[in-house]
Amino acid sequence: MKFINTIKNIWKIEELKNRILVSLGLLLVYRFGTQVVLPGIDASQLANLANQTDSGLLGLLNAFTGGAFSNASIFALGIMPYISASIVVQLMGIAIPYLQKLQKEGESGRKKINQITRWLTIAITLVQGPGYIYNLFNTLPQNAFLLGDSLSFIVSSVIILTTGTIFAMWLGEKITDKGIGNGISLLIMVGIIATLPQAFLQEFASRFDGSGGLIMVLIELAIWFAIILAAVMLVMAVRQIPVQYARRSATGGYEKNVFGSRQYIPLKLNASGVMPIIFAQAIMFIPVALAGLSDSDAAQGVTAAFSDIFGFWYNLVFALLIIVFTYFYTAITVPTNKMADDLKRSGGFIPGIRPGTETAEYLDRIMSQITLPGSVFLAIIAIFPAIIVKLLGVQQGWALFFGGTSLLILVGVAIDTMQQVNSYLLNRHYDGLMKTGKNRKAVA
Repeated sequence: MKFINTIKNIWKIEELKNRILVSLGLLLVYRFGTQVVLPGIDASQLANLANQTDSGLLGLLNAFTGGAFSNASIFALGIMPYISASIVVQLMGIAIPYLQKLQKEGESGRKKINQITRWLTIAITLVQGPGYIYNLFNTLPQNAFLLGDSLSFIVSSVIILTTGTIFAMWLGEKITDKGIGNGISLLIMVGIIATLPQAFLQEFASRFDGSGGLIMVLIELAIWFAIILAAVMLVMAVRQIPVQYARRSATGGYEKNVFGSRQYIPLKLNASGVMPIIFAQAIMFIPVALAGLSDSDAAQGVTAAFSDIFGFWYNLVFALLIIVFTYFYTAITVPTNKMADDLKRSGGFIPGIRPGTETAEYLDRIMSQITLPGSVFLAIIAIFPAIIVKLLGVQQGWALFFGGTSLLILVGVAIDTMQQVNSYLLNRHYDGLMKTGKNRKAVA
């Protein structure tokens, strides 16, 4: 009843209701676009492409695009070129003074950075588009191409793929501005969810046709819910650093030896989110690409080892890269020096720690200590699909939902969206969706 009342309260708030409807409408447009096949390709001949994306790195990419990759859709490249461009711009911001200057200019600087990211997205798509078309030529039968391999087909297809990515990026930005939640993240989440029912039904059928039956299905679901709970704990876990603020006197200064309210600085256990996994997966494509340039036995061995995302060597290197990138990304995104300066200017201090440099060093030390277990936990969740495949023989498509980027994106986006809905409810004095909200009486 409480959940039903919460849903009713959501629809009572006109602005929130409109934002949810806008988000659902734009997401529906995106899902419709994933089913539109590139002009000049026979949709009935796509079986080989679907088989190619059943597992491995291409299977992971197909999951992120919601099946658009295996459908040879106009959204086949999805939103991933934009994600890649955003990562590149973030990394370039460390070394390029111009981007550092834009980051400090507030809203105007953010708009310029967004524009740079958009242009870089187009450049990345123009590189990935021909590669995707070349893969279609190698995978699909010749009669699947109604226009053959003519230059006009290649050029028009690359233009359509680029336009599809830009349109998907526009949809994500509109959801962020006019809807609820982060639009880009929601597009990825919806794409991942779209492949979940089919993956589960395939696993369900395989268990009843083979070994295990209903008992194994129930065990798998129990493990899945436990992993989801662990991912939620990882996303929500924080280390609270107590902060004391001196009470202001009537003259505007700070009274000596008189303390005001105590607050906390929440340092997240996993401050980098899913970015270390995305970085690591981008790096894992490199050995396969380089090994493909050689026909030697060693190169073929590297290709085989790093093409199997459920193999031992792939996951060992993958886990180590995640730990390294977690430290790297946390170091560039958590400005402990700025936090210490802001705390000092506002008259706050950490009990027992001098304001200024000592506070920055203390926060940096705490971040280093909590990042280690956070990075290890993140690495374990990232490689858990491989563990579940080896231990229980779960089908690879269903195993992708037992951890890795897919699960963490689902959990992170769901929590972020719920928090935004929660803020609307609490501002209107309704009970919130999450336990952090205080119980309030509904106001008619």
